Amino acid sequence: MAAAEYRGALPEGDYHPSRVESWTLTGPDAAARRLDTLALATFDLPPDPLPPAHERVHDGASGATSDPLTRAVPTCRFVETEPSGTTPKFDCVFEGGETVKVKYGRNSEIHAEVAATRLVRLLGYASDSMAIVPRVRCYGCPRYPFLATHLQATFGMPLLSRDRTAGGYTDFEWVAIERKFPARPVETATDKGWGWWELKGSQAPRADLDAFRLTAIFLAHWDNKNENQRLVCLDEAAPPPDGRCARPLAMMQDLGATFGPLKVNVARWRELPVWLDRDKCIVSMRSLPFRGATFPDAAISEAGRLRFASRVAAITDAEIERLFADARFPQFQVGTDQARDLKAWQAAFRHRADQIVNAGPCPA
Repeated sequence: MAAAEYRGALPEGDYHPSRVESWTLTGPDAAARRLDTLALATFDLPPDPLPPAHERVHDGASGATSDPLTRAVPTCRFVETEPSGTTPKFDCVFEGGETVKVKYGRNSEIHAEVAATRLVRLLGYASDSMAIVPRVRCYGCPRYPFLATHLQATFGMPLLSRDRTAGGYTDFEWVAIERKFPARPVETATDKGWGWWELKGSQAPRADLDAFRLTAIFLAHWDNKNENQRLVCLDEAAPPPDGRCARPLAMMQDLGATFGPLKVNVARWRELPVWLDRDKCIVSMRSLPFRGATFPDAAISEAGRLRFASRVAAITDAEIERLFADARFPQFQVGTDQARDLKAWQAAFRHRADQIVNAGPCPA
């Protein structure tokens, strides 16, 4: 279980992990400053965001910028981290230092998260970068890394040695590679992320906030606990612990519990109403798992409805089909025949979008 699948030495190169460090607020007013930062946060992806992390990875031989995922078999080194969540995954570092999360196995969340993160970006918001690749080769990886790290963390079983690079490698097929949006998360010692109810203090334009809410409703993003949203700082230099972020941005992350509510279920997603009350333009997630979690009922303004409607209407049928095809919805192992049909997903997308485009005018 903890052994690598094949023998083989790690290729030469720099495989030391490089990560974007969090900006952790400290002091007795840390919680208040976090809320102040969230209140000032924008939602739209700015025209000059930080460059994706993989654009800063260099080929050790030539010094030229390259993307490891363009190689025939992307190769990385296992990074031992504390396990979290329920989706099988592990961290891995490419040559040059870029550290990614690899999600593997038969799990609907992998397909949903790839499609959702790309759709969020199409709608004009920040998101992590995710792609499904046919194979990744992980040096130092156990055959079952998620299980091995869980057993080690839970029972103190010494399954993983500190230096596993000489032991061989394991190949994982059809995995999702997750690259974090390269901006510093704003956190405190006790608070990571943000809850939707905390946006009641947002100073962003009402249209921006309501269009962002509609994005979550459109996806049916019901697993919206604080950790599944992220507050980041786009400042080039890290503010001091007692300083202020000049460019805070609120974003969604970990979007695997979407396109359902049963995750990648075309019939349920299509028939799930967008509006709790269409005449009053009220949205709700109370009918979904966790009864909405951190997402309270909200009245959507006409400006917010029009903002989202214009963006979703601009997405072409070809882009919708490509969205679901790249996320391998047709190959989802436990999908129904209808769920394997890209045309059915495209029709469900348009059906949900039409509920917003053809609504209104909203009273608020």
